Amino acid sequence: MIICRTIKFINFTLILTIIILSASCHSRKNVVNSDEEIDYITSQVENSINAVNNDPTRIPRTITEDGKLRTVGIYGWTSGFFAGNLWYLYDLTGDDKWRKRAIKWTEALDSVQYYTEDHDIGFIINCSYGNGLRLAGIKEYEKVIINAAKSLTTRYNPITKSIKSWNRKKAWDGETEWYFPVIIDNMMNLELLFEATRLSGDNTFKDIAVQHALTTMQNHYRKDFSSYHVVDYDTITGNVLDKATNQGFVDQSSWARGQAWGLYGFITCYRYTKDEQFLQFAENIANYILNHPNLPEDLVPYWDYDATNSKLIPEWDYDPEKYPVVLRDVSAAAITCSALFELAEYNIENSEKYKNKAFKLLESLASSTYMNTDNENNYFILNHSVGSLPHGAEINAPLVYADYYFLESIRRKKKVLN
Repeated sequence: MIICRTIKFINFTLILTIIILSASCHSRKNVVNSDEEIDYITSQVENSINAVNNDPTRIPRTITEDGKLRTVGIYGWTSGFFAGNLWYLYDLTGDDKWRKRAIKWTEALDSVQYYTEDHDIGFIINCSYGNGLRLAGIKEYEKVIINAAKSLTTRYNPITKSIKSWNRKKAWDGETEWYFPVIIDNMMNLELLFEATRLSGDNTFKDIAVQHALTTMQNHYRKDFSSYHVVDYDTITGNVLDKATNQGFVDQSSWARGQAWGLYGFITCYRYTKDEQFLQFAENIANYILNHPNLPEDLVPYWDYDATNSKLIPEWDYDPEKYPVVLRDVSAAAITCSALFELAEYNIENSEKYKNKAFKLLESLASSTYMNTDNENNYFILNHSVGSLPHGAEINAPLVYADYYFLESIRRKKKVLN
């Protein structure tokens, strides 16, 4: 199944026509430095809090088609991002009310530290408790981070040498079942393990994180440093059973957010280990992204780098009337932007290039093209992300994690400037 699966042509007789629109970018000399811009950002977050009556168990994620706020519970994989946004607003403004709110929305996630049914406990706890520890120095959060890391390690398999993502899932052909799927997104959960070692002195967490990263390098990436989304493993032999996509265009394509997750994840690995192979691998991914012929001029990618290829027929029911435009994915851009700012910090040959690209990308995100200045939604900072186009979910919509990495990019920009 490594070769892209052929689609059944029953009731599928359309010619795939893709219209490529290049979004204009109105650069701002100062990215969210003005009082007006900060007021806009904080007012959007205020609207979200008011919409859920300040209930931290109703956590903003996106909007519905009719513009209403859509929320998730504490065990949803995006549940930690809103608390993270509150921590970043505290850091950005210095206003203690955001610290108090951040604590409230963080500590609502307390029970997640013991949750073993999802690999995304890293996202949930690191973005909330992790930022509380980093930005407010709340020592009690250290124990939560260590407990959460223990929960995450229960998903590690020494035979596959990787951390299991979903418990079980069917592939797009409706027949293949993945029993030990590992997705590229999982690179983002390794920071929790590295932090746990830093806080506890127990190298078990770090060792698992490093091994997972090495396995990902070996099996997830092609020669050009594009990534498969899903790799399924045999838990008896450790062999790879399938390489495929779940949210990308086709199995062989390069899903934009997946490329961003990988870039960010390997930079994180280098931050904690100082192992040059992780830094070099991250640079190779960055160069793949920045040199891709389908990357638009404003650096905000299409939701899949191969989605402009009309020779590829998607495995899912693509409806060109409903989605006639090759959509951008602002969430992928925001993750990439934050990652490039950190990559630029390291003493490498292309540091200046990465810094300049990060600045340009941040300016694009803060432009009227992508920032929600025309009130397309009442609750989030950025528009025009793509959750999962094959699933018909969160298409051309705001997403809480796009806002999170946008705010993180602003913070990292200031660090680079200083």
